Amino acid sequence: MTEPDEQPAQRWDDQWADQPAAGADEPVSITAYPNGPLLVRGTFEIRTPTGEVIPPRRKTVALCRCGVSTLKPFCDGSHKAIGFKTEQEPPAPQPPLTD
Repeated sequence: MTEPDEQPAQRWDDQWADQPAAGADEPVSITAYPNGPLLVRGTFEIRTPTGEVIPPRRKTVALCRCGVSTLKPFCDGSHKAIGFKTEQEPPAPQPPLTD
């Protein structure tokens, strides 16, 4: 039998498995899915407020926007169960930042 904590991660895998993963040298891209998570692709680090690295386990991850995920900061699909709705579409893409 699958543990409850494993089920949300499986939903994430099923939902986003067809998304292409970024290569090691690709810049980070973040896609805001309407009524869903932020999909982050590329080479990146996620850190806690104390600076500890949270291993992403994938080159493409979905970050929670609804605040209900049991896998925070990662999405577990809870946004569907609570009917999470984004207030508006994300703004138009901005040009990349330069050093």
